[in-house]
Amino acid sequence: MSIALQTLSQEQKEHFETEGFLIVKGLFSADDIAEMERTFEQISETTIPGHFEPVMDDENNDPLKRYPRVMHPHRFNETAKNYMLHKPVMDVLADLFEEQPLAAQSMFYYKPPGSRGQALHQDNFYLKVEPGNCIAAWTAIDAADEDNGGLLVVPQTNHYEIICPEKADANESFTNHYVKPPKDQKAIPAIMEKGDVLFFNGNLIHGSYRNKSKDRFRRAFICHYANESAARISHHYRPLFRADGTPVDLEMNPDGGPCGIEHQTVYPH
Repeated sequence: MSIALQTLSQEQKEHFETEGFLIVKGLFSADDIAEMERTFEQISETTIPGHFEPVMDDENNDPLKRYPRVMHPHRFNETAKNYMLHKPVMDVLADLFEEQPLAAQSMFYYKPPGSRGQALHQDNFYLKVEPGNCIAAWTAIDAADEDNGGLLVVPQTNHYEIICPEKADANESFTNHYVKPPKDQKAIPAIMEKGDVLFFNGNLIHGSYRNKSKDRFRRAFICHYANESAARISHHYRPLFRADGTPVDLEMNPDGGPCGIEHQTVYPH
């Protein structure tokens, strides 16, 4: 039974369900993006234990030491929490889930020039949302393309089960897990303009290549959401939040996934 869409067109909804991802424009104003830029520029000059711990004088010249990702900024920064619960994004998610979304995670990536990417992976391997799935909302704070390490997606892999990952190439990926795409299916770049939001299913295989540009960051604000009817999620993502900011504490999901064991969390993207 189809639902009455509130924000998306039927064509957009069908694209998401078939391909596993959807780019939506116009959900953030120029002022919204500018406020996020200011907020995370200030954060980049600080140290917040457990959330953002840069190495200001890295001798190994790894740009991700100076600019690591910010983990769960909504837990210490009100602006980040507000944008995690940004109504236009939540409205799109309600159409995609066909029920109300619950916000589970926020992150901010700086990805300066020369940064390694992240090997192909599936988000629900980590979030373990059950029953249902997670959906990511990946907001481009800078234009993202093949040159500066924009996101790669493998279309239609949202229909595949969660796969036990192989070991990633540490020279190209800052995380350890790699999920090999199905035979005859390739990762394609998700070309995005500043302010675009890419939504994708938790089973979709995706990742990114190295930022090969000389002077372009690839900043992104990334949040993950669960469906309201979900009962369990990995403990790293609790509590979750309703659109009005009230917390929801789902049952902890101890399931180790297809590998049969619990993996140390590396967080998606």
